[in-house]
Amino acid sequence: MLPIIFLPPAETYLKKLKDKNLKRKFQDAIFRIRMEPEIGESKKGDLSGILGYDIFYQRTNYKIAYRVEEYEKGELVIIIMAGTRENFWETVKKYMK
Repeated sequence: MLPIIFLPPAETYLKKLKDKNLKRKFQDAIFRIRMEPEIGESKKGDLSGILGYDIFYQRTNYKIAYRVEEYEKGELVIIIMAGTRENFWETVKKYMK
């Protein structure tokens, strides 16, 4: 299992979640990403190098944006952002600039 770091937008979003079932869905998704980092969909263009993972809960699509980076002890998963599908990738682009 790879170590993980949360960037401020992801950390803030996940801390504010009130719905325990949704929070559990995010925790399960992050566990799966740590176990199998290539599970996400690779983005192209401006978001090259970033992977996206979808979560479906109560007819709503949520997303996790992350990347895998090398560091002195191997690989590391960096969770960039989490949130609902609406304007998600535009927000990620703005944050990455």
